[in-house]
Amino acid sequence: MLSHPSAHPPLDFIPPSYSLWVLQLVHGILPLLLRLRLWRWLPAGITQVEATGAETLAELYRQFQQGQMRLILAFRHVEVDDPLAGLYLLSRLVPQAARRQGIPLQLPLHAHFLYDRGMPLWGGRWLGWLLAHLGGIPVHRGRQVDRQALGMARRLLRDGQFPFAVAPEGATNGHSERVNPLAPGTAQLCFWCVEDLAKAGRSEAVVIVPIGIQYSYAEPSWPSLERLLQRLEKVSGLTDSPLTGDSLASRDANPNRNSRYAQRLCRLGHQVLAEMEKFYSQPPPSDPGAGLSFNTRLEAVFQQALQTAEHHFGLSSQGDWNVRCRRLEEAAWSQIYREELRHPKTVSPLQRGLLDWKAQQAALFMQPMRLVESCVAVREEYLLEKPSFERLAETALILFDVLARLQGEAYPARPRLGWRRVHLTIGDPISVTERWVNPQKGRQEARQAVAQLTQDLQLALESMIR
Repeated sequence: MLSHPSAHPPLDFIPPSYSLWVLQLVHGILPLLLRLRLWRWLPAGITQVEATGAETLAELYRQFQQGQMRLILAFRHVEVDDPLAGLYLLSRLVPQAARRQGIPLQLPLHAHFLYDRGMPLWGGRWLGWLLAHLGGIPVHRGRQVDRQALGMARRLLRDGQFPFAVAPEGATNGHSERVNPLAPGTAQLCFWCVEDLAKAGRSEAVVIVPIGIQYSYAEPSWPSLERLLQRLEKVSGLTDSPLTGDSLASRDANPNRNSRYAQRLCRLGHQVLAEMEKFYSQPPPSDPGAGLSFNTRLEAVFQQALQTAEHHFGLSSQGDWNVRCRRLEEAAWSQIYREELRHPKTVSPLQRGLLDWKAQQAALFMQPMRLVESCVAVREEYLLEKPSFERLAETALILFDVLARLQGEAYPARPRLGWRRVHLTIGDPISVTERWVNPQKGRQEARQAVAQLTQDLQLALESMIR
């Protein structure tokens, strides 16, 4: 969200313009980017990146570089740190594995990729410049078909000098141990690549490899978690929690400590949910432990929040959460980024004032969508079934985001709860060529092939959770 919403010229496509020196510069400062927070929206604080199966990826890169295949990398998308972890994998870990195995590779290793067109809006114009010079393609996620981005992606899949990286989940969920349902877009891109190669009379195989990403804390900081919880409890009005106390922040082993923190987080979640129910005129239950479950109540608030925004923009309520959020985002952008302002001198002051007014309304009614994005992944059972420090921290940080957004912070700086490690797992490559069905010979069979590949990718990414 813009801090001072006003109408702007339309968002033009940012063409990829890969630059070797930009990539080398990013590779050089990568350890610094991983450890230090240089921008408020970047959590960082990563001290170690390791990978299982890097040799597999090295061999796949060798075959790609020798023209034997077109390669797609399907990364999990957990946090905003994921691209940094992926860059470290390709710049350090895979070349190291290749040297150990005697696999000849042309360096540096890299990948073309898709990114959300909104990233330069909250990250700054410099971020758009950087992503373009790293070979990225911006995509309007809310458009039914972003033809310009799709056309560029298909060209790079077929002819790009690097493999192509995608995030099948489409958005982060903040949970290392829970994979979002995958959209069929990744599988469809893969099959289009096979089709485009066939039309060009080329014989390369098309292969997609799933890559898991999981974060853990090298040195969990229980005192930092305690301070964060006390801060969130105060903000939400829970100043009389019987579960607070210095003993909970102790570094000493305590078999009940994790479950007690989980109880506090659940209590905090119920408090925030109750306030949201009041806001949307839904009476919360007198006893949060009785009647409707937390998840059911949360779903009802999500519905009301999205329907409020959809009513303003005149949109339908069809589709899952992700589809509806993307549709709302695009509707808001269409009122903020105006074609009329491509030549602002042709717009009168009166017209400009009305456009600014519309933009302010659009930014306001986009807030419910941002709220749903922030907490759609919150589920009590995820926390209670395994109240590890990692899951406690993930849930606390998601609630921090929610409360910060409700207080008007668009991109809050997350507190650090300890130094983290990242583990990447390279899965078994999947041959897309062997699964391809020519849609001209069987459209139903082609759709089934897309659905099956999507399901297999889902299962592969879920199987990598340690």
